[in-house]
Amino acid sequence: MVPLGTFWVAYTAMEVLIAALSVFGNVLVVCAVLLNRALRHDTTFCFIVSLAVADIAVGALGIPIAVTLSVGPEMPARCCLAATCVVLVLTQSSILALLAIAVDRYLRVKIPMSYKHVVTPWRAGTAVVLCWLVSILVGLTPMLGWNQLSANANTNGSLLEGDAGGGGGGELVNCTFRRVVSMQFMVYFNFFGWVLPPLLLMLFLYIEIFYIIHKQLRKKVTANRTDFRRRLDYGKELKLAKSLALVLFLFTVSWLPLHVLNCITLFCPRCVSEAHLYGPILLSHGNSAINPIVYAFHISKFRTAFRNIWERYILCRDPVGRLPQKGSQRGWTHTGRLRQNGDGL
Repeated sequence: MVPLGTFWVAYTAMEVLIAALSVFGNVLVVCAVLLNRALRHDTTFCFIVSLAVADIAVGALGIPIAVTLSVGPEMPARCCLAATCVVLVLTQSSILALLAIAVDRYLRVKIPMSYKHVVTPWRAGTAVVLCWLVSILVGLTPMLGWNQLSANANTNGSLLEGDAGGGGGGELVNCTFRRVVSMQFMVYFNFFGWVLPPLLLMLFLYIEIFYIIHKQLRKKVTANRTDFRRRLDYGKELKLAKSLALVLFLFTVSWLPLHVLNCITLFCPRCVSEAHLYGPILLSHGNSAINPIVYAFHISKFRTAFRNIWERYILCRDPVGRLPQKGSQRGWTHTGRLRQNGDGL
């Protein structure tokens, strides 16, 4: 059996690696969208940026908090609860960003002719803000009283009355997630209320998306240029939908084990120990680092943008003919070619 100290060091080292990859990869995603006009003007990538920001926050805030809580440091009860709520907010924001992406792609194939009039950049930005506001409200619900501190106060009076509700915060506790967050909240409200329903809705939307696309692709192609162009567009939509569905699948596979353990903990507290949670926690955090890899291998727009950022801003290289030179017709022509290539997938 691995000693607890060695086990914790290995766990911490893996968390640090995941955090570094999450921050670096998702910062690269945000920069790719901001620097690439073809990505910046596509509303889908607005939601992808929201997902990337949540993943950056997981690497910069969520993982350090998780590692700290694994030690069980002594701190004021309300501060401990607030720290755990940060993780809940970030998780919920990722789920709602994935849902927004699914709805956006569904509208893209369901109403292709009027899509640009319905899904405007302003509405997409508003949707992103609403997703974050809802995530904050859902994630901070334990701060309003539905937490383990309230249960402890009601059963043995171990905490001050003010700490059990919404005030206080002077009582010191050995801070761990399970000590301050109610498993009833995690299972009934968080999982069955705000995780499982969006995942099932997204599954339905992607099934509909693939059905609509395959239905359109099975239609006979006439000599009409419009029909040929529409078929080509649906082919691109199919490739992008597959990539985004893969992102959803990886998110589900990464987070479901932890929620299943929460359900087991609620009904059989002695069946799940703290040591059992390390693997699922690492898996859930690793999801934040995997999305940029999926984008790089499956979406050519991102692959091209990543390559340009890497060569120009990290390696500080300016390959001949790749970047426009002042007064250079060759540079201007290549820039135009890059913009045209950016429209494809």
